This record gives sequence, C-alpha cells and structure tokens, in this order.
Amino acid sequence: MSRTTAQIQTADGACPASTFKPEGTGPWPAVILYMDGFGPRPALFDMAEKMAAHGYYVLLPDLFYRLAPYEPPSFAWFQDPEKRQLWFTKFLGTATQANMMRDTRAFLDFLSAQPEVKQPKVGTTGYCMGGGLSLAAAAFFPDRVVAAASYHGGRLVTDAPESPHLLAPRIKAKLYIAGAVEDPSFTDEHKQKLGEALKAAGVDHTLVTYEGARHGWVPADQPMHDPAAAERHWQSLFELWDSRLKG
Repeated sequence: MSRTTAQIQTADGACPASTFKPEGTGPWPAVILYMDGFGPRPALFDMAEKMAAHGYYVLLPDLFYRLAPYEPPSFAWFQDPEKRQLWFTKFLGTATQANMMRDTRAFLDFLSAQPEVKQPKVGTTGYCMGGGLSLAAAAFFPDRVVAAASYHGGRLVTDAPESPHLLAPRIKAKLYIAGAVEDPSFTDEHKQKLGEALKAAGVDHTLVTYEGARHGWVPADQPMHDPAAAERHWQSLFELWDSRLKG
C-alpha cells in the first residue's frame, strides 16, 4: 500500500486528503474514513493502511482544513483544560454537520472521478467526532453510502434538529454502531433512543456497547486504546463493508 495526497476542491476551499489503495490493479470499492477530533496523523494513516490491505480504496480527508495550517495536538497538551476547551471550540466548531456534508459531496465527486474506484457504492466509518459524520453521510447521500459504521462516536443523540438519530428515516445503508462504557457523550439513554429511532425507520443496524472499552479505544495512539476491542472493531467493520461492497 502507499499513501498519496490530494487537494479536493470543496465549496469552502481546498481540503487536503490522503488516499490509500491496495496492491495491484483495481478497481476497488471506496470508503471514507471520518477522523476523530485530533486530526489526521500517523495512527489514522496506519488504520487507513489496514483498510486498504483488506481491499479498499480509502479516503482520509482533513476535516479541519478551514483552519489550516495547524499542528495536531498531543494528548499531553489536552491535559490542560483551557487548551482543550480552546481546541474543541475553535476546531470542532468548524466541523458542523452542514459543513461536513457539503464537504462530503465533494469527497464523493472525487471518488467518482478515480479510475481505480469501483462505482458507485461507498462505505464510511468514523471515530469519536467522525462517528456522527459517518451516519450523517448515510442519511444525506443514501444512494451512494450503503454501509456506515460509528465507533465510540459522540453526540449521536442530542436535542439539536440535526441530531444523527433524527436522520434515521433517510438512511438506506446498513449500520454498525459500537459505543463505549461510561461515555457521557453517548450514554445508555442515548443508545436506547438511537436504537428506537433506527428500528422505527426500518434501518438494518447493529447497536452494541463494547464492555470494558473506553471512549477512544480504537486509535493506537490514544491512552484509552484497547487492543482486544480494537481487533473486534476491525472484524465488525470488515464484515459490514464486505457484506455491502464486495457482494
């Protein structure tokens, strides 16, 4: 596999992105990896490489491009409450659902133009912040996104009109959603409301809690990384994508 970079023109500017593809010749099914709140970095590149090794053309966009250039924060840096709040307010404030879905249209157009990509079905996955974006992509682009996953996603159920759980009636994709334990951003009550919304909308979905796994368990550079839970994540993700993108 090899990482290459691209500039994707969006409605708001040029979004830097990394692409990863399997060895050999395509075309391959494409997937979009929606990053967590720390930005693109080696740990996410390693994850994208593993997805590519399984036979997928992977697009990893920098969702914070509106504030570029910037330096991804270290986890030690996040121990300072003031710095953490500044990062979340400034950077996550630009990653609104409206902005991200406008960007996703450009991402899908980019994938449509790649000769190595098998058309037109696409899969998505997201982590923490990206979990809700992965589900939103399935709702906003139901004719393209056929399999969407969310791992330790936060704010999947809120009082806002754009809450992901309210998008359930628009989703045609198969979903896999895995929550963490003791996660204030996605509580047991949130899980119940999301499950009820998906069931009422007739969405094919799996909604589980990984017992013992904390918010942020997948990326290897996070202090909450859990190797066993991360491996379970890989098995479930590939089963989901393979069922809809390789069948």
